[in-house]
Amino acid sequence: MSATAPEIESVLHEERSFAPSPAFAASANFNGERLAALRAHAAADHEGFWAAQARTQLCWQQPFGQTLDDSHAPLYRWFGGGRLNASVNCLDRHLPTRAQDTAIIFERDDGEVQRWTYAALHEEVCRLGNALRLLGIGKGDRVVLYLPMGVQAVIAMQACARIGAVHSAVFGGFSAESLKDRIEDAGASVVITADAAPRGGKRVELKATVDRALSAGCGSVEHVLVFQRLDGCAMQAGRDLWWQTLVPQQATHCEPEWVESEHPLFLLYTSGSTGKPKGVQHSTAGYLLGATVTMQWVFDLQPGDVFWCTADIGWITGHSYVAYGPLANAATQVIFEGVPTWPDGERFWRMIAAHKVSIFYTAPTAIRSLMRLGDELPARHDLSSLRLLGSVGEPINPAAWLWYQRVIGGGRCPVVDTWWQTETGAIMIAPVPGAMPTKPGSCTLPLPGICAEIVDEDGHPLSKPGHGGLLVVGKPWPSMLSTIWGDDARYCSTYFGRFGKTIYVAGDGAQRDEDGYFWILGRIDDVLNVSGHRLGTAEVESALVAHPRVTEAAVVGRSHPVKGEAILAFVVVNGAREAAIAAGLAQELCQWVATQLGAIARPDEVRIVEQLPKTRSGKIMRRLLRSIGRGEAVTQDVSTLENPAIIEQLRGEPAFGA
Repeated sequence: MSATAPEIESVLHEERSFAPSPAFAASANFNGERLAALRAHAAADHEGFWAAQARTQLCWQQPFGQTLDDSHAPLYRWFGGGRLNASVNCLDRHLPTRAQDTAIIFERDDGEVQRWTYAALHEEVCRLGNALRLLGIGKGDRVVLYLPMGVQAVIAMQACARIGAVHSAVFGGFSAESLKDRIEDAGASVVITADAAPRGGKRVELKATVDRALSAGCGSVEHVLVFQRLDGCAMQAGRDLWWQTLVPQQATHCEPEWVESEHPLFLLYTSGSTGKPKGVQHSTAGYLLGATVTMQWVFDLQPGDVFWCTADIGWITGHSYVAYGPLANAATQVIFEGVPTWPDGERFWRMIAAHKVSIFYTAPTAIRSLMRLGDELPARHDLSSLRLLGSVGEPINPAAWLWYQRVIGGGRCPVVDTWWQTETGAIMIAPVPGAMPTKPGSCTLPLPGICAEIVDEDGHPLSKPGHGGLLVVGKPWPSMLSTIWGDDARYCSTYFGRFGKTIYVAGDGAQRDEDGYFWILGRIDDVLNVSGHRLGTAEVESALVAHPRVTEAAVVGRSHPVKGEAILAFVVVNGAREAAIAAGLAQELCQWVATQLGAIARPDEVRIVEQLPKTRSGKIMRRLLRSIGRGEAVTQDVSTLENPAIIEQLRGEPAFGA
């Protein structure tokens, strides 16, 4: 390590381990021997391993010749010479044997349930594909989707893929300004939206937001296609069209556009440090392969399973494990329009029981929120259909992991904690559940063909257990982003500019334990430098949530004249906030962390708040917390904030200052 860049210190020690039950292991797709064979193949022949997966898992109109072209690294190109169609892989190839099988069980906000077979889904995708062609959309054209969480969002993505158009889904909570930026950067010709959508008993205006975005620019947009979900909206003559009028008139056969392997399937925008969103571009073949195989490896997908990923379609998880991965594997999945706490905190558990969900994949924020409501709510429902639980979005703390495994899984369900990113396209580090033990809070080991490593600030590997560093990926993988839309230079500098063109820098800190298992320490941007010690915020948050009175926590750093950075914690507690403050809980929590992790990790300040600032998708807005903690003006886009009024409470006087 360089003298100015000490490694990240790991202060959390978790030794509990859970092997798969004999019953689960006996029926799992992968046992230890088969997993070891996959890993050995990938280690011995990286390209050959991925070529074999691509040939067996995807349906090709024209086989590929070259597996990997790295002549312009880091602009890697996979499966050169091949031609395929993502919609054919997700729908058409299942029709001879699975046409009448249920593809989607859609539960609306009000509880109404719709069931879509593969045949019905295929017909509607074809109709919409033909409608888009009628509007002049073809191969390479961009279509922005600003839709609620529902079947129409999946249909729209599949229809774009069918005709070779490039879709860019924008989360339905983003502001008009954010939507405008994404439309303009993509140069979209068509926007597909809905009049409005119900969410948690409230009405979310979508078309009105699109109108505001288009009034501020977006000259490339020629048409707005509107799905009527509620009671209609204002329409602009010559530009706006109703889905229910145009789409049903179209034929139920839509000839697929066979595209090159590297043809862009979609753009998905992430926030950039410069303020300009980054249009992460994913290819058709490599991305689809990653989504397909990880469904099998990580979720042990089997005939008869009912899979439910709770992620919104506007995020990468909703792409890979709602719109593409389940359908490519001919699975039955649940899609939910609402939120987990409406009309009450039993909504998720009621749905699992009603739809006999067997694989449940959700975020730690949702788990902690529902954990806060107590064990008695899930206990009222028959959750015996569950056989596998998953976690996605951020590191899951051991306390929430154990509650999830014990209360929701009844102690019998493996928990697969998954690490991956928008840029990686598919899960990268996760358990293969029938073949290996799991540990609370660890995403375990890289999947076959994924060469993840931990290095110091100079790029040297860190092999000693408990020593944290930068998480990197040392070899390209098929589902990786192709580039940043329209900006190859930004792609190269952002992801490969630190250690050379072959090393992808994830931006996360991590450490490995004695068994080689990976533990994510949080974003490198969130690493705290306290008196020369570099601490990951995830570990401090985990210690806080382990306290029986704390349900959620977020930790940030702020300047300190002596220590460099001070640790500031925002926590949500069980019971009344005012009573907790009066009882001195904040001071108790500071000492609790010191006892759990050591004095160096003791928070300098704890603020007890009613709730953390989250987007409507459940993601904690950590940049906002950093600005508030440092006393800076809030310049972030807060349009997706679930409760904007919470900002003033977050600014309030500290509940305890050390």
